[in-house]
Amino acid sequence: MTHAASSSPSFTVLRNGDALPPALARPVVAIGNFDGVHRGHRAVISIAVARARALGRPALAVTFEPHPRAFFRPSEPIFRLTPEPLKLRRLAETGLDGAAVLAFDATLAAKDAESFVADILVGRLDVSMVVAGYDFHFGKGRGGSPIFLREAGLRHGFAVEIVPPLLDEGAQVSSSVIRAALAQGRVEQAAHMLGAPFEIEAEVIHGDKRGRELGYPTANMRLDPAVTLAHGIYAVTVEIDGVRHKGVASFGRRPTFDDGAPRLETFIFDWHGDLYGRVLPVALHAWLRPELKFDGIDALIAQMDIDSANARAALD
Repeated sequence: MTHAASSSPSFTVLRNGDALPPALARPVVAIGNFDGVHRGHRAVISIAVARARALGRPALAVTFEPHPRAFFRPSEPIFRLTPEPLKLRRLAETGLDGAAVLAFDATLAAKDAESFVADILVGRLDVSMVVAGYDFHFGKGRGGSPIFLREAGLRHGFAVEIVPPLLDEGAQVSSSVIRAALAQGRVEQAAHMLGAPFEIEAEVIHGDKRGRELGYPTANMRLDPAVTLAHGIYAVTVEIDGVRHKGVASFGRRPTFDDGAPRLETFIFDWHGDLYGRVLPVALHAWLRPELKFDGIDALIAQMDIDSANARAALD
């Protein structure tokens, strides 16, 4: 059992084998994968929190790690909008009292829907209410539908509330739609669905120091290969020691030089210091242009000057 900082006094993270503490007894549960903790997820969570407060119960998220698709289709890595540590921090910001992280492994995958309800929701968590999205399915073969969950609640004595889809200008807000938007460079659309700019966290690594030679020293990060973010130039902010700094970032293969593995390279405006080895969050605020190959260094530097000016303008 662990605790995470949040706007709540305490946010407890339970993992397989952890006993339910008294402070989380008879919880109202919001259940789902919650990758991205986007506005659709927050609609489910906010209802769970409201119902919990009305009943005088704790509010708990039930989620799964790794993402079920990673278990069922390991050869097709999924672009995680919020890897587990970031997902838990986002959940902690919603008013929930905690999260139960269920290990999605062969044992859980083989559990049918009725066993999932009886063993986990009732036996382990002793839920008083479950709130789920309209498309949430669970159990072996996805046999547990929202209708099944309602019926199971009647059998086992807990309330169930199913939340309809959140629509944005007629389009459904979902993790897959957000991934598609990011793959096309539509970061403003992604931010609107997420409720905040999309953020990447990674360790700053040593690069080839080429940016320093060009007058644009960058913080270099190697991202998960599953990240399908559009290659190009972005206006960004970077959090360093709790302070947000503006900058411009390039994500791609550096076609002018080496066409290497994709890398995020961020030039932080008006900041100097050593960031090697630190894990920093980079938030993408605007797409500026696609990645291009230049004929020479002078043309590249001239474009970098333009990109920096455009990024400053976008962030003002």
